[in-house]
Amino acid sequence: MRRFLCWLFCLALMATAFPAKAQQRLNVVASFSILGDFVRNVGGDRVNVTTLVGPNGDVHVYTPAPLDAQKIADAKLVVINGLGLEGWLPRLVQSSGSGATIIQASNGIAPLRLGSAADPHAWQSVANAKIYVANIRDALGAADPAGAAAYHANAESYLAKLDVLDRDVRQAVSQIPQTRRKVISTHDAFGYFAAAYGIEFIAPSGVSTESEPSARDVAGIITAIRTQRVPAVFLENISDDRLMRRISAETGAHIGGTVYSDSLTDEKGDAPTYIDMVRHNIRALASALK
Repeated sequence: MRRFLCWLFCLALMATAFPAKAQQRLNVVASFSILGDFVRNVGGDRVNVTTLVGPNGDVHVYTPAPLDAQKIADAKLVVINGLGLEGWLPRLVQSSGSGATIIQASNGIAPLRLGSAADPHAWQSVANAKIYVANIRDALGAADPAGAAAYHANAESYLAKLDVLDRDVRQAVSQIPQTRRKVISTHDAFGYFAAAYGIEFIAPSGVSTESEPSARDVAGIITAIRTQRVPAVFLENISDDRLMRRISAETGAHIGGTVYSDSLTDEKGDAPTYIDMVRHNIRALASALK
């Protein structure tokens, strides 16, 4: 009996000396930086998040690298936007041989249309961003049932921050004179923002940065600026700014700064998180349009 008690005592000492193995994190791949930020906020310390298209990257024209296939092969969950944004992704998933679950974070959002194409930039409405977060919360909980309660708590905390963000954007827009709520941006990335908050965006390019505006399109934009007295032109961090600077020079509309549409910045930039991005954009818009 004494020997048995001694053995139990030794086991107890070993348990304190060698802590239990830390919870293995869930490997999640997000297609681009904004989705990666959503996943990090909901997943917290239970997830490892890898983003394919990183800060200041253009998801429209991204060319996957061989390493990306390995990232997907190692993942249990892949989070994509959908709505036609990641046209390069199906082939990448196929080449990876991955058995990961793929979820479309925009599920449940009624897409806006630009001609025959869906507008994929649904995250530009904060109300839509909340749908993204709920979908990600549910997908993480399904992939890691033991963490479902943690994912739910993290999501609730983040959704509360998004509610504050939405109210702040509406308050800022309310201070802009109705007649001045018009801007020019590089491509049609702000349709959901316009629908949600009432600022009109006119773009020389279409929904994707892959499309090049024709001379006729540019002439139409210049005419619109002059006839509608559009006060400001905005650059984007993922686009060549030469066309916008030319339009500004020809019309007298001043350059209101840079807005962020399809990508976050790195940690040293103006928009390292989704909330930072939206706050930066509305400050830039409000400053230029008042």
